[in-house]
Amino acid sequence: MPSSKKRSGVPRPDPAWRSYEKLAGRFYEEQGFEILARNWRAGRLEIDLIVQRNNLIVFVEVKSASSKLFGHPAERVDEKKTVNLTRAAQQFIEQKKVDNCDLRFDVVTFVNGQIEHFPGAFDAAE
Repeated sequence: MPSSKKRSGVPRPDPAWRSYEKLAGRFYEEQGFEILARNWRAGRLEIDLIVQRNNLIVFVEVKSASSKLFGHPAERVDEKKTVNLTRAAQQFIEQKKVDNCDLRFDVVTFVNGQIEHFPGAFDAAE
């Protein structure tokens, strides 16, 4: 009779969105960026990736979809999302005492596994 106990030490596959976040991280590393944080949380707010190259810090939102049937995944980065990302970025800046850096918000999407990069996708929300 099979055991109903969980196996410890056996890695579980990443959910698809985690895999896409890892791929986005690799994309930035190939561009010479250092990953400062993955899934950085400020209370209930989260930033998927925070990367830096020289004095540029980029806050990255990663979205994916298996097709564009219901719209492009970048369209899910709406006003509410940009406000939340801006608030989380402000908390990161304050907590890490970031000074004298250029800041940018990017969106990276995966549609049917294909990466698309939208640098400077939106300005900080007010």
